[in-house]
Amino acid sequence: MHPQVSVRHEPFGALVYHFGTRKLSFLKDLKLLSAVEGLANHTTARAACSEAGIEDSDMQRYAVALETLARSSVLVERQR
Repeated sequence: MHPQVSVRHEPFGALVYHFGTRKLSFLKDLKLLSAVEGLANHTTARAACSEAGIEDSDMQRYAVALETLARSSVLVERQR
C-alpha cells in the first residue's frame, strides 16, 4: 500500500483513505481486504489472493479490483 494510505476496518470490509489524493475507497469484500493486506507478505498478487481464500475461478474479478486500486494510487509497486 502507498505510505499515505490508511485502512479503517468496518463490519462490511474497510474504508481506505489516501491522504495524498484525498480519495476515499470502500472495500466491501472481506476477501479483497485480506488480499490487499496480504500483498506485503507475498511475492505476487496471486499468492496474496490465494492466501485470502480466493478461488482460481474468481481470480480475474479480484485482479480487476486490485488493478483499480493500483490506478488510484492506493496500491503501489514494492521497492526492491
